[in-house]
Amino acid sequence: METIEHKTVEVNGIKMHVAEKGEGPVVLFLHGFPELWYTWRHQILSLSSKGYRCVAPDLRGYGDTDVPSSVSSYTCFHIVGDIVALIDSLGVDQVFLVAHDWGAIIGWYLCMFRPDRVKAYVCLSVPFLPRNPNVKPVDAMRALYGDDYYICRFQEPGKAEAEFGKAKPEHVMKKMFCNRATGPPILPKQGMPSNPPSTTEIPLPNWLTQEDVAYFASKFEKTGFTGPLNYYRNMNLNWELTAAWTGVQIKVPVKFITGELDMVYTSPSIKQYIESGAFKRDVPNLQDVVVQQGVAHFNNQEAAVDVTNHIYDFINKF
Repeated sequence: METIEHKTVEVNGIKMHVAEKGEGPVVLFLHGFPELWYTWRHQILSLSSKGYRCVAPDLRGYGDTDVPSSVSSYTCFHIVGDIVALIDSLGVDQVFLVAHDWGAIIGWYLCMFRPDRVKAYVCLSVPFLPRNPNVKPVDAMRALYGDDYYICRFQEPGKAEAEFGKAKPEHVMKKMFCNRATGPPILPKQGMPSNPPSTTEIPLPNWLTQEDVAYFASKFEKTGFTGPLNYYRNMNLNWELTAAWTGVQIKVPVKFITGELDMVYTSPSIKQYIESGAFKRDVPNLQDVVVQQGVAHFNNQEAAVDVTNHIYDFINKF
């Protein structure tokens, strides 16, 4: 890990922390929630040894990157603007894109707005979700999954982060990373998980060390959760801003990888969308869908070697 270089880049009016290793074609990694550049540690080390320049930022609002205070500073245009500026700073025209969770959503927006900057896209967990012109996304989720669906619970500024704040960041990290419940995530009415008694300490899986948890926790202890939660609070605004892209197809070459137990994949409407052929209709250059058996949401960490091999096999074609 000490061979990974760290730098700060000025992008789109903010300072962005970037981890980088290797030389060759650029592979740009975008993390999800509640993650950091660090979620890609295994892929960075492996792919940089295979002739690629691996670049993984902390996205706006996360880690050692700036955390703008305004909720409206986290729209898809702001975050894609950060990424395009980052690509410009690397001195390349195009990158191989690899993204997970919220990073995957931003990846789809990047492919939609600036397909000229993406050679190929390896997407983890969250498929392309086409804009429904008849209903805002949070309203649709509320109708489908109820008021306690986690995205609905995240909408009110200040509330979710106050509940997260009742627990130590280390506990929040463990609770989320170790969660293997399938189907749409529903948050308990009594609030977010607080610190457990020591007798019920959450055991770590073999793919996550105490050192890993401590690194994530140290950064969220510094920044809090407001920046990351603001991504969710812009979902309806993003819907309004992207009306001109209704019906658009994503034309870049794509490989999609998800876990069999992933909470996104096992949400009824998502699995149906992927398996019905609608995903392929909206992403006509979708070349492969991989469902990893026995793997949950954080597949880039849980099944790191398998994910890395899939990435390498795909981008090596171009």
